[in-house]
Amino acid sequence: MFEDFLYLLRRNGLKVSLTEWMALMEAMDKGLHGSSFTGFYHLCRCLLVKSEADFDRFDRCFLEYFKDVPFQQEVSQELLDWLNRPDVLQDYANWDEEQALKNMGLSEEEIERMLKERMQEQKEEHNGGNYWVGTHGMSTFGNSGLSPKGIRVGGQSMYKRAFRVAGERKFRDFRRDNTLDTRQFQVALRHLRQFSGLVDLPPTEFDVDNTIKDTADSGGMLKVRYKRPRENTVKVLLLMDSGGSMDYYAQLCSALFQAVSKVGHFKDLKVYYFHNCPYGRVFTSPTMLSEYGQPTQWILDNISSEYKVIFVGDAQMAPYELMGDYSYSPNRDPNAPKSGLEWLHRFRGKYPNVIWLNPSRRPTWGQYWTQTYDTIERIFPMFPLTVEGLEDGMKKLLSR
Repeated sequence: MFEDFLYLLRRNGLKVSLTEWMALMEAMDKGLHGSSFTGFYHLCRCLLVKSEADFDRFDRCFLEYFKDVPFQQEVSQELLDWLNRPDVLQDYANWDEEQALKNMGLSEEEIERMLKERMQEQKEEHNGGNYWVGTHGMSTFGNSGLSPKGIRVGGQSMYKRAFRVAGERKFRDFRRDNTLDTRQFQVALRHLRQFSGLVDLPPTEFDVDNTIKDTADSGGMLKVRYKRPRENTVKVLLLMDSGGSMDYYAQLCSALFQAVSKVGHFKDLKVYYFHNCPYGRVFTSPTMLSEYGQPTQWILDNISSEYKVIFVGDAQMAPYELMGDYSYSPNRDPNAPKSGLEWLHRFRGKYPNVIWLNPSRRPTWGQYWTQTYDTIERIFPMFPLTVEGLEDGMKKLLSR
């Protein structure tokens, strides 16, 4: 029935085998597409596309072949019309800390379920508030609001806190690797070098100067000399913000991490993750599951002050997340800092060479987000996460 679709995919460079095509036919026969057009799309993509680099190519072929087939969008056009009216976006937004805490406690699955329920219930537009799909307010659905977590529906990205955009169909040029970005970052990281020949290694490096001298002294009889190799003695402690608004910069941070890992010339490299601030615990995995946790005080007690410390994060959060008693460590030491800000000051006091790399510019909207950005910038020298910013940051780490 869809043989022309198979040949269209192949003509556009998608290597779909007959085995994969027959698997699709079998899956449809078993009803795995749920008797829906959207289900059929996801089933095709699951079985016929081998790499995310081909997602866009597949989408273009799918739209070309099925362009005349009507399908139900996730978000109705009527609702999008309500949400895309800039003339109604006035002063509806008011920060509600209690509601923000409630929203932060919701899982992504709960928010997805609630959105489906709201769209079935809602019959008119809504602006402000914390329940309906609308603009501003503290609702976890809609756009231009202040909720720290949710799904954006319509509108434009403002605060980059949504974990998903409903109804979005955005073609992206997926790349198979980050070679160019990683290479540029690697070159910038090579500014972070302090060589020493006083290392306990055998003399294996060819010593040009002394070979020439000894050969000359022996009347031209070649005498080869070797010396101990000089190594980069820099030790690096990398702490990266993970999750929330940092998801927007995942690809950029991935390129930085690859560059730091592959550059290979640091004497030692330790990597930890945190969310917003290194509170009572940091983590050895960006998933920040409890089994990967490490007490932050252990870092301060066991990683010496000779390490060069690099924080990576957007420095944007609600003020209470930086300055309030907000910790991931429920059974912490009573003498431990009670806020993320205090932990940052402890890092500043322990390590003389520390910088903050920021993938985001200073926000121009709202005192809540600029307050935390400016506070952290006063503690650490802050540099943009660009090639030029990274080079400047490396020079700062080596300054006395």
